[in-house]
Amino acid sequence: MSKRAVTSDLAPLRRRLGHDFADPALLERALTHRSYASGHNERLEFLGDSLLGCVIAILLYERYPDMPEGDLSRLRATLVNQASLFEVAQSLELGEVLRLGEGELKSGGFRRPSILADAFEAILGAVYLDAGFAAVRSLIERLFAPRLESAGTSPPGKDPKTALQEMLQGRRLPLPRYTVLLVGGEAHQQTFRVECRVDEFAIVQTGEGTSRRAAEQQAARAALAALEAKGARP
Repeated sequence: MSKRAVTSDLAPLRRRLGHDFADPALLERALTHRSYASGHNERLEFLGDSLLGCVIAILLYERYPDMPEGDLSRLRATLVNQASLFEVAQSLELGEVLRLGEGELKSGGFRRPSILADAFEAILGAVYLDAGFAAVRSLIERLFAPRLESAGTSPPGKDPKTALQEMLQGRRLPLPRYTVLLVGGEAHQQTFRVECRVDEFAIVQTGEGTSRRAAEQQAARAALAALEAKGARP
């Protein structure tokens, strides 16, 4: 059975992660799907999932000291859902370095949100085993920084697009404008790139996703973070 082997040079990924593995085999295992080999990444994924939830909970607790427990829980759920992890995995270009068996390769597994999200969690588990909790906390804090910032601007329970719209309406400003910039991939595995413009604040942000709605949500989340950086709170 033919398989796609992981690229021999993982240096670009290590640079994007900001972590140089003392044990490179951990990173290779994190990138190995069960369709490729028995030494796959599912145990690392289990570990990484728990670490991610713990670290995000700590970061939200520290960043928003006056936020009640229910709102913190909703924000955490938003930050660690599959769509969010898929976006982070895309930013790391994990699809380019996954080890996939022939079946998954032919079906476009390297673009599948569930596979990419799982691989990202496996990497977190690998970083923890390689260098400990402080290292994995630092990595999560850096990769989730824009989402942690925008979390404070979005009313809990509201998606970024709705939160952005209501924020502008509250200021009696025009609504943001969304434009599809690119549609790529096969019909059943399309990727959308969408631009979000908030002209009154000279903000232009883009987002990507497996649907137009997902791409718009990502672009809106980035726009909220940009508004936060400008001091334009709701």
